[in-house]
Amino acid sequence: MFSNLKKHKTYYISALALAGPLIIAQLGHTLVQTSDTMIIGHFLGKISLAASSLAHSVFMMVLVLGLGIAYGLTPLIAQASGRNDKEEISKLLSNSIWINIASSILLFLGVYYGSMYGMQHADQDPLVVDEAKPYLLVLSLSIFPLMIFNAFKQFAEGLGFTKQAMRITIWGNVLNVILAIIFVKGFFGIKPMGIAGVGIATLIDRILMMIVMALYVLKSKHFQPYIIHFNFFSIQKKRIKAILKLGTPVAFQYFFEVSAFAGASLIAGKISALDQAAHNVAITLAAMTYMIGLGISGATTIKVGNSFGKENYQRLKTFARVSYHIILGYTICTALLFAIFNYPIAALITNEQDVVSLAAKLLIIAGIFQLFDGTQVIGLGILRGMGDVNIPTLITLLAYWVVGLPSGYYMGVNLGFGIQGVWYGLTFALLTSSILLYLRYRFMIKKKLDIS
Repeated sequence: MFSNLKKHKTYYISALALAGPLIIAQLGHTLVQTSDTMIIGHFLGKISLAASSLAHSVFMMVLVLGLGIAYGLTPLIAQASGRNDKEEISKLLSNSIWINIASSILLFLGVYYGSMYGMQHADQDPLVVDEAKPYLLVLSLSIFPLMIFNAFKQFAEGLGFTKQAMRITIWGNVLNVILAIIFVKGFFGIKPMGIAGVGIATLIDRILMMIVMALYVLKSKHFQPYIIHFNFFSIQKKRIKAILKLGTPVAFQYFFEVSAFAGASLIAGKISALDQAAHNVAITLAAMTYMIGLGISGATTIKVGNSFGKENYQRLKTFARVSYHIILGYTICTALLFAIFNYPIAALITNEQDVVSLAAKLLIIAGIFQLFDGTQVIGLGILRGMGDVNIPTLITLLAYWVVGLPSGYYMGVNLGFGIQGVWYGLTFALLTSSILLYLRYRFMIKKKLDIS
C-alpha cells in the first residue's frame, strides 16, 4: 500500500481533491439529521428522541428511492464528459429534473400514506407514534425541494464541480440549526413547536438550498457550454430510460440498506424505547462517518465513470485501487475513535444517561463495522461508474435482508442480546456486502481488460 502510495501519488491527490467537497456536501445532509437529533435530545427528552428515530427510519426508507434515482445521473454525466458530448449532458439534465419532479410526488404519497400507516401498525410505543406523526408530515414536504436540489447537484458533480454544493450545504446547515432552536424553544415571540419545529426548519432550509443550487447551475459561466443546449421542456424517452436504467437499481441499493437499518430501529422499538433511543444516537453518529465514505465513493464513481467513458481501463483500475486504500485508512481511524471515545461521543447527542450508556456500547460495535461499511460503499461506487448496477443490487438485498436483519432479529430478540444483537447482525450484513462487491469488481475489470 505504501509503495503504491508513492507510485500513484497524483491519483491519490486527484481523488482526494475531488472527494473533499463531496464529503462535506454528504456530511451536510447527515448533519441536518444530527443537529436535529442533538436539539431534540437536549431540549425535548427520551420520547421525542425515540419519535425522531422512528420518523427518520420510515421517512428514509421512502426517500432513498428518490435519491438513488437522482444519483443515477452522475455516472452518465461523467461518461458523457469523458466523450466530450456537451449536448448529451444538457439533455440528461433536463430529463433528470422531470424524473425528480415525478419522483417527488410519488415519494410524498408513499410517505404520507405508506409510512404513516406502517408506523402506526409496527408495534411501537403509542406516545412515540403520536409525537412522530406531525414531524414525519413536515419531513415528507421537504422531499420536493430536496429532489430538485439533487438534480442540479448531481449534474454539477458529474462534471467535477463539487465546491458549490458543498458551500450551499454548509450554510444550509447553519440556518437549519438556528431555525430549529428558534422554533423548538419559541424565541422571538414564536410559540414553542416541539419536535414539529425541527421539521419546519429542515423544510425551509431545503427550499432555500434548491433555489440557490438551481441559480448556480443556470447562471454560472462554468456551465454555459451545456446550457446552450438546455431545454427545460425537452423530455425524451431514450434519456429518461437511460437515467432510470442506472438510477432505479441504485435506488434499490440504497433502499435495501436503509430499510434494513430502519428495520433495526423498529426491532429496537419492539424491545424498548430505551433501546430505540440508543439506536438513534449511535446510528446518527455512525451515519456521519458513513457519509464521508459516501463522499469518497462519489468521487470514485466520477473518476471511474470518466475513465470508463474513455475506455481507459488501466486508469480505471488504478483509481479503484486508490479508493480502496483511502477508505481503509479512513475507516481504521474512525474505528479507533469510536472504540476509545465511545462514551463522550454519545454524550454529545443527549444528556439522558441511560441512553448514553447503551449508545456507547453500540459505538464499539460501530467501530468494527466501519471497516466493512467503507469498503462496501467504495465497491458500489466503482461498479456504478462502470454502469454495473443490477448484480450489486442483488448483493445488497442478500447482505441486508437475507443475512443481516434476520440474524440481528434472532440475536437481539430470541437470544435476548437486545439492540447490541441487532447491531451484530448489521455488521454481518456489511461484511457480506463488502466481500461480494469486491469480487464483482474483480470479475468486471478482468472481463474489460480481456476484451480490450
